[in-house]
Amino acid sequence: MTTLALLAALIWLGLLCAHGRFWQSGPELAAALPPAAPAVAVVIPARDEAETIGAVLASLRGQDYPGDLRIIVVDDRSTDATAAIAAGLDDPRIRVLHGSETPPGWSGKLWAVAQGIAAAREAAPAPEFLLLCDADIVHAPGHLSTLVAAAERGDTDLVSEMVALHCESLAERALVPAFVYFFQLLYPFAKVCDPLSAKAAAAAGGTMLLRPRALDRIGGIAAVRGALIDDVALAGAVKRGGRIWLGHTRAARSLRRYPDFADLWRMIARTAYVQLRFSPLLLGGTVLGMALVWLLGPALALFGGGAARLLGLLIWAMMAASYLPTLARFGRFPAWALAMPAIAAFYMAATIGSALDHHRGRGVLWKGRAYRGGGA
Repeated sequence: MTTLALLAALIWLGLLCAHGRFWQSGPELAAALPPAAPAVAVVIPARDEAETIGAVLASLRGQDYPGDLRIIVVDDRSTDATAAIAAGLDDPRIRVLHGSETPPGWSGKLWAVAQGIAAAREAAPAPEFLLLCDADIVHAPGHLSTLVAAAERGDTDLVSEMVALHCESLAERALVPAFVYFFQLLYPFAKVCDPLSAKAAAAAGGTMLLRPRALDRIGGIAAVRGALIDDVALAGAVKRGGRIWLGHTRAARSLRRYPDFADLWRMIARTAYVQLRFSPLLLGGTVLGMALVWLLGPALALFGGGAARLLGLLIWAMMAASYLPTLARFGRFPAWALAMPAIAAFYMAATIGSALDHHRGRGVLWKGRAYRGGGA
């Protein structure tokens, strides 16, 4: 057991010292104005978003961006009043597009995005940037200007940000900061932003500013049409021939709420097995790896003895320390860091649950659609 504890401690040292500073709460763009104001088209795929679409569009209408700004809401066959609310704003900059049925091989969201992009590029003036954002994200007035300034400054093809997530219920306070932490662990932002780290690519789908030239280079949205983790897939395709940037922002926030632990379980399980490419072998390796990295050290610290207990305490201390910057971003009490083993166990259990759902034929469920290893 001491040997395993030593291995886990060495893994943690490697993560802290040589894994792209994943534990840091950054980078974050400073508010800025672009040197010019190129035309921007915002594309919002919206399926049953009546609760949030009004606030989202109000925030986009309130942007202080000095250039041409158009907003296309693609109503993805909603069963509620999403389209009516968007159309009722009576703003010439807003166009509501009624999406057609999803073709075979496409995910529903990406088909909606593809239709929105096509409509945006047919209009004049042709957009020099596309802002792809979710229908539950509200934006501060200067957010678009800051995104365009960042893209222009670095000649960047894709600028994406992890927006501020809702974190008020007990379930959210316990688990939402860890979602961001684990995302940074999987995709260290420093490596994603580094053009020399060719294989490190990711984006946060809530806010993605994209150059149409990059989209043309990869063959359009069709290049990732069946991807269920579409933001990461798009970032990977764009980075193969261009530059991408990923960071945090406080200038945009999600309105999506997860009031109960069951809601967060479903959110995690929706894509956890997708991330493992629906592979039982990868699932087994992931569960064993998570047990070694997240559970062994605290277990030895509580129940072990001698050198094994000391190593367990060291592992738990490194684990907790790495979580503190994320907790600070969310304004959470630092003592939550000590709960990281239990939090990791919840994520591990949800990952197993995701695999069980898939093998029972339930697939990935989202917005009334089922996805089973491909498009829907």
